[in-house]
Amino acid sequence: MNKFTTSMLAAAVGLALSTGAVAMSQDEHKQAQERIEAQYKADKAGCAAAVGNAKDICKAEAKGRQKVAMAELEAGYKPTAKARYEVRMAKADAQYSLAKEKCDDQRDHAKDVCMKEAKAAHVAAKADAEASMKTADAKQAARKETAEARAKSDEKVADANKEASAEKREAELKLANTKCEALTGTAKDSCMDEAKARYGKL
Repeated sequence: MNKFTTSMLAAAVGLALSTGAVAMSQDEHKQAQERIEAQYKADKAGCAAAVGNAKDICKAEAKGRQKVAMAELEAGYKPTAKARYEVRMAKADAQYSLAKEKCDDQRDHAKDVCMKEAKAAHVAAKADAEASMKTADAKQAARKETAEARAKSDEKVADANKEASAEKREAELKLANTKCEALTGTAKDSCMDEAKARYGKL
């Protein structure tokens, strides 16, 4: 299986940004996109030697790296809060897709738990990314406004963080409930009660 390390990914995007952080021409941007696509094709071709679910995992890894590299390229080309959000989402989606493929190697309840863990991690990553973007947007708006507007900005930030926490708690509760399903009798009841006490009710 072709392994594409973090340093190699950084190099792929770094080639596009080698002229400096100030600006990147359209030609440099296009060339960087072409290099990322070429790397993706090479990674995908490298999966041909794998068999079964190992091939699916290899393809998921290749696709995930390509999407993350593209998002990072765009964030370097036009650095905005939205672009940084897209990078975090690309990473979250890539990790989730890969995790689901790896879960296919599991069976029965172990697979259910694996999928719930992958989902919980994905929900948490998305919630954090959305909260971060909303926070950045609110702070940017507040810098241009009055004290009253800044107070509203702080309220929006608090709401965004509260919403993210609620989404993560719900995903964690679903995961905990799935793990409890493997138990019976009082052990299961205790497990469910502990999950509710820790994460609240759905």
